[in-house]
Amino acid sequence: MSQKFDVVVVGAGPGGYVAAIRAAQLGLKTACIEKYQGKEGKTALGGTCLNVGCIPSKALLDSSYKYHEAHEGFKVHGINAGEVTIDVPAMVGRKDQIVKNLTGGVAALFKANGVTLLEGHGKLLSNKRVEVTGKDGNSEVVEAENIILASGSRPVDIPPAPVDQKVIVDSTGALDFQTVPKRLGVIGAGVIGLELGSVWARLGSEVTVLEALDKFLPAADEQVAKEAFKVLTKQGLTIRLGARVTGSEVNGDQVTVSYTDAEGEQKIEFDRLIVAVGRRPVTTDLLAADSGVDSDERGFIFVDDYCATSVPGVYAIGDVVRGAMLAHKASEEGVMVAERIAGHKAQMNYDLIPSVIYTHPEIAWVGKSEQVLKAEGVEVNVGTFPFAASGRAMAANDTTGFVKVIADAKSDRVLGVHVIGPSAAELVQQGAIGMEFGTSAEDLGMMVFSHPTLSEALHEAALAVSGHAIHVANRKKR
Repeated sequence: MSQKFDVVVVGAGPGGYVAAIRAAQLGLKTACIEKYQGKEGKTALGGTCLNVGCIPSKALLDSSYKYHEAHEGFKVHGINAGEVTIDVPAMVGRKDQIVKNLTGGVAALFKANGVTLLEGHGKLLSNKRVEVTGKDGNSEVVEAENIILASGSRPVDIPPAPVDQKVIVDSTGALDFQTVPKRLGVIGAGVIGLELGSVWARLGSEVTVLEALDKFLPAADEQVAKEAFKVLTKQGLTIRLGARVTGSEVNGDQVTVSYTDAEGEQKIEFDRLIVAVGRRPVTTDLLAADSGVDSDERGFIFVDDYCATSVPGVYAIGDVVRGAMLAHKASEEGVMVAERIAGHKAQMNYDLIPSVIYTHPEIAWVGKSEQVLKAEGVEVNVGTFPFAASGRAMAANDTTGFVKVIADAKSDRVLGVHVIGPSAAELVQQGAIGMEFGTSAEDLGMMVFSHPTLSEALHEAALAVSGHAIHVANRKKR
């Protein structure tokens, strides 16, 4: 007799585990299937994000920035620390401990909320049944009224640079270097490539980023992207745009990469190479031929605005469906689906999902960029405020970048908030809160912001939209 549940979730990443917890909170008998094994050979929850993505990369970013600060930034504060060295295995060990704490935390939350964990690979069969195959090869079939597919994504492989996790690594391998590579190559100038590149650059690597596109950070606002390129280059990252990798040859402990750019064919040698050219959905052996769920040629599962698939009672969320491949997007989709299964009319605002790149300075945005709005024919007013004019940023010796607020010229409604600078992610979230309530730039300008804070930069940028900024000269209206 097979086990029966109200909800079965396939995958325990930020989409799946959140969906499972919320479904259980709503009184639904819930199971979650996960096959990922952590470093200790035990099932580890949290998906890519907790194990080999968002969390471990932030741990390394923070450790490497503290090292950089001690090395480069203490003197200005009058602090003399003597010679500062980095113990890479200790840094990586701390990262592993944080991952262990968090994945263990998800397991505890499953227990607290009564979610049944099924360890193994989940495969959707017909008639709302899921086959669970354990690592010993034994399988069982469970039944559910509702099924949520949350199988996530994996790094894209490219034939010119096959990953061996020794010399040529993907984003997972780049989190486990035991020494600082002297010469580090990164294929891809996206979020992952820039974050990992900046970690090792701070620790002393000569980092070269090869990006096939001619444009840097095309998803970001052009003004922000331009500043980011300038700042990251100044920090020591060599970013080569329009550089298409054509091949690689590993020779012992180094790799020679061939690529073409505007100047023709080029070759460059590295001690390590990170391949960070994007991610693709994990749908391998997820859907039985007669499951009825449709996906496209890239493996993305077709869903509607509420994450329902072509089969009633079967949903899909997160990286395996359309939209941004972001942990917070997956989590909110998980909540929405769980609530809809429980009979609530939950929905999600896909227009206001913040994006963040955790370099230093951080780069973040929510809403639309100036170039997108102009292409759509929307007339806008723009206000910016530089952190160089922020007392709090000066006190912290962290004055790079600016806040940009874009408002509709007719209604004054805020359509985008874009930040490069200290705590960019937190400031953009303030913008997102206001935008969810339909804020105007004038509304933000009329609010009282505490002084001295970095948040005042958002306040001033909102005032600057109508030429009313106090702490920076306003642009003359033509």
